[in-house]
Amino acid sequence: MSQSVNIRYLVAGPNDERWGLTVHSLGHQNIRPGSPYPPRNHPNGYFFSADRGRILDEYQLLYITSGDGIFRSRSCSERRVVAGSMFLLFPGEWHSYNPGKNGWSEYWIGFKGTSMDNRVATGFFEKRNPILNAGMDEVLVELYRRAIEVASEQVIGYQHILGSLVENILGLTWSLDRRSSMRNTAAIKTINHARAMMVEGIYGDVSAEQIATKLNMGYSAFRKLFKSYTGFAPTQYINQLRMKKAKELLRSTTMTISEIAYELHFCSPEYFFTAFRHSETITPAKYRSLVQAGRDAALQEDGDEISPF
Repeated sequence: MSQSVNIRYLVAGPNDERWGLTVHSLGHQNIRPGSPYPPRNHPNGYFFSADRGRILDEYQLLYITSGDGIFRSRSCSERRVVAGSMFLLFPGEWHSYNPGKNGWSEYWIGFKGTSMDNRVATGFFEKRNPILNAGMDEVLVELYRRAIEVASEQVIGYQHILGSLVENILGLTWSLDRRSSMRNTAAIKTINHARAMMVEGIYGDVSAEQIATKLNMGYSAFRKLFKSYTGFAPTQYINQLRMKKAKELLRSTTMTISEIAYELHFCSPEYFFTAFRHSETITPAKYRSLVQAGRDAALQEDGDEISPF
């Protein structure tokens, strides 16, 4: 592994910050076996000793693409990281990491923003679980490389482009990590079977408890498994399916609201009305009138375009 370094440190203005994510550091390093780490090319605020660690004022997401090493932080005890591992550094959180005797190759990107703060506040990323298992993924590597290119060119609006790339990296990382925890083929088959039964039972009085029973599972275990894979509790997922179908019926049929409520086995039209308004922030009747008004306007515009008169 040859020693190579490609590092960028960036600034962001008030307009960039309003975008929701700004990037302040990013790069790629190949660290040879036995080389000092980190290389002595980081400015004050970023340089650190592996023994003493450091605290940053930004998030950083590092991706190890070869080699292995050690990571530790205030909220996470020492853990080994390998090729395909990612670890997230949190602002204000002490941390340290270093490659093992074989060295490693790392990509990283450092960023701030309210959109990331919100993801942490809602539990998508946690200080106690900073290590993510993305595996070796060519799309992730390409996203990091593209970010380095954008930072190098610094065209107008480059911070907005970088913010969008960070969003892609975060979304893909989260998805890959969740999938890696669900590699049990039997578990995936169970979830897919459950979702199929939910879709098939949308016009019936299907319940999450009934589905768990048909799958020969206790409800508590089924709920935990289903939510870990989909992000929804089973009952929430069923309700989302029913709400989606209700919107389709409101758009494409002349069924009354009461008929739709009973068709989809809501317990009453009043409950359907309340649930729909809570989900969509408008009533079913208002949703139907807005959709129909939009369709009529579109048809009128099309007619104007093709009318010879």
